[in-house]
Amino acid sequence: MLIKSFDARVRHAPGPPELPIIDLYGEINTYAKDTLKNAYAEASRQNPAAILLNFGSVDYINSAGIALIVGLVVQARKAGCRLMICGLSEHYIKIFRITRLVDFVSIFPDEASALAAAPASG
Repeated sequence: MLIKSFDARVRHAPGPPELPIIDLYGEINTYAKDTLKNAYAEASRQNPAAILLNFGSVDYINSAGIALIVGLVVQARKAGCRLMICGLSEHYIKIFRITRLVDFVSIFPDEASALAAAPASG
C-alpha cells in the first residue's frame, strides 16, 4: 500500500490581527498525527484568539484524519481559541456538515475571507 505524505507548516498572517495559519499538504490520515499535533502546538504557543487551518493543498482525508481534526477542535475549544478553516473542497464541506464539525469551526471559501473575519488578538 502506498502511503502519501503529509506536511503542515505554520506561518503568520500580518496583523492586525496576527493570525497563525497552518497550511496542510497531502493526505490527512493516521500517519499525519504527529506532524499535525506539532504544527498545532506551534501555532497555539502564543494563545491566539483564532487559528486558521488551510486545507487548500489537502488531497484526501480519511476517518482517522477526521478524528485528528476533531481532536484539534477539542483542544481549541478548551483554550478558548476559534478554529477557522479554509480551502475545503465541496466534498469535505459535506462531510464536515454530516459529522457536525461545522457546528464547532468557522468555514470560509478562501484565506482572504477567513482573514477578513478573524477576531482581534487579546
